[in-house]
Formats: sequence, C-alpha cells, structure tokens
Amino acid sequence: MTPQRLEEILDHARNRRFLVIGDLMLDEFVWGKVGRISPEAPVPVVEVTGESFYPGGAANVARNLREFTETVSVLGAIGQDASGRRLRGLLADQKIELLDSVNPVDFGTIVKTRIIARHQQVVRVDRERPLELSKAQVEEVMKAFRPKLSELDAIVFEDYGKGFVAAELVSRIAQEAKAAGKLVTADPNPKNPIDWSGMTVVKPNRAEAILAAGITCRDPDAPPDKDPDLSRAGDILLKKWNAKYVLVTLGEHGMMLFESGKKPHHIPTKARQVFDVSGAGDTAIALFTLALTGGATAVEAASIANHASAVVVAKLGTATVNRAELVTSFRDDES
Repeated sequence: MTPQRLEEILDHARNRRFLVIGDLMLDEFVWGKVGRISPEAPVPVVEVTGESFYPGGAANVARNLREFTETVSVLGAIGQDASGRRLRGLLADQKIELLDSVNPVDFGTIVKTRIIARHQQVVRVDRERPLELSKAQVEEVMKAFRPKLSELDAIVFEDYGKGFVAAELVSRIAQEAKAAGKLVTADPNPKNPIDWSGMTVVKPNRAEAILAAGITCRDPDAPPDKDPDLSRAGDILLKKWNAKYVLVTLGEHGMMLFESGKKPHHIPTKARQVFDVSGAGDTAIALFTLALTGGATAVEAASIANHASAVVVAKLGTATVNRAELVTSFRDDES
C-alpha cells in the first residue's frame, strides 16, 4: 500500500466516532538509574529521576484512536480514589469522553506501575481487584451506552480480564450494535472465555487463538504461513465467532489475517527496534478498527495496524503512534 493510499484512508477516518469499552487502567512509569545493589537483599536499588502517567488498558486504545480522530469515548470502571482522579484528569486533558456508569465506592482504580532503569524494566507492580458486574450494574452500563449508539461508527471491546467485559454485557451491546449496523471489534483475553459471536473483527494473539480454538498449544516450528496449528485455529475461530475477520498478532512475526472463503494473509512485522511491547496490542486493534472505518480493505487495515505497532514498540512506555510517524513508516518501507 502506498503512503498516498494511507493518507486517503486516514482522511476518511478523521470524522469517525468511536467508543472503547473495557478495563480502564492508570499506567505509571517510574524512571531511574541503578548504581548499586541493596545491602538488604540481592536486588538493584533504583534511584528515581522521574515519573510519568498515562491512560492504560482500554483507555490506551482510546489514546491511539484520539491521535487520528476527534471523537473518542470510553466506557469502563474507575475508582473514586487518587489514581481514579488522576486517570479522569488525563482522559479530560486528551479530550477523551468518559461515560460514567459503574464506579463503586469500594472499587480501586487498576494501576500498573513499571519501574524502568536505563531503558530496562526492573519490575512491574500491579494494583488491582477484579470487578464482578452485577445485573444491576450491567443495566447501568447499558443505560450509559444506548444514548451514544446512534452517534457511533465503531465500538471496540478491549478485555484485559479484569471483570468489566462481562459475557452478558458483550452479548447485549454486540446485538444492539449489530442491529444498528455498527462496526464492532474485540481484543479478547484468554482468562475470560467470552462468546465473541457476531463481531466484525476479533484480534487474539497466537496463544489466545490456539486456546480459544481448543487446540493443544505448541511452540510454532514453522513460519506463520506454514504453521498448521495457526491455520487450523483461524478457520475454527471464523466459524465459532461468526466473525467477518480474525486478525492474529504474532509478535516478531507480524500478523495473520483470516477471512472466510479466502486464503490466510500473512503480514510480516515492520519493527526494526523493540524497546517496549507494552500497549502494542492496543495500538493494533485501534488502528485496524480506524482503518476499516476509513474505507480500507481488511488487508490494508492489517498493514496499517502492523506499521503502527512497529512504531510504538520502538518507544519506551505506553506509547501511541501519530499520523506523521505512520506515514513516515510507509514511506520508509517504499525506499
């Protein structure tokens, strides 16, 4: 695909409206340097030089979309704590609309803290308590969702397995969205065996795809286009989920696109440097969805998602890709 075609797709997607539904998180990065080993235990002592905070989880999908379009909303749970207030402020600063629905007083905002020393992650600390949506809470989410439905062009489910993406909620929203003719995409989580039937696109990674297809997971011993387990999983999932597309991310091997009645299409990775893979999956589902709303074919959308993921893994932290970086990636590919 040429950079000119990319620009055309991005122009068409500029006015599209998106809703991201899923587990909202606060990503904290503690930056520092290591100069010695602790006398208390054989661990490095990190001398902190700075801290950064970003919207994470499903909110990072929204961040990636917001780089290319004006109207992005998120629907999820945020605690009424200091981390929740910080996350709300970050979303407001980036002009991402938060649809309030489920915010229990006793719910702690999910926080992932990564301690980085000299560009190397030393440790990650997770603060979380998975949420279990009650029937009443599902109804509250539906009340927040329904007034937005007519305005939307696409809905993205981002499931980190923290409880907000409940089976009943997915089923009801997907049914109403499909009836309204909306594009619906999903990034699943293996810990949450949801029926993703009726989605336009489902984007698992290879391990998730193999598991969801009910195949015994083995390390691949062949390239993606000759991987029998991957091919079989793609065929099974297209039927199981009745999805238009299944896009399987393959890490350093790129992506494999499955479409009913067509031969699987392998998109090799464009990553030249990999500093941090955190958030790469968020970028992939965001840009694949965005591209489809801009009139891209599935193969074009997969190529755009692949280039976008290559850009973000070359950055430290929970990063996004912008239009200039994406266009440059395609131009570099031509040269």
